[in-house]
Amino acid sequence: MSPEALHVPIADDEIRLGQFLKLADLAESGAQARELVADGEVRVNGEVDLRRGRRLGRGDVVVVATPQGERSAVVG
Repeated sequence: MSPEALHVPIADDEIRLGQFLKLADLAESGAQARELVADGEVRVNGEVDLRRGRRLGRGDVVVVATPQGERSAVVG
């Protein structure tokens, strides 16, 4: 996890990957979240995940590759 990873609190015990990408401002919309996941630009705990509906729990680390570099957030 990079030092600049954002810690993003969630209300429940789990959140779906697509929802988390929007909540953490790693995607501007659901459509962009869907594209990022489908294009293999999203890693969860170090592994590429192509499932937008994947359930994330507290402590999971999500990294998105962008043209400007990688951005990361931790599920809180």
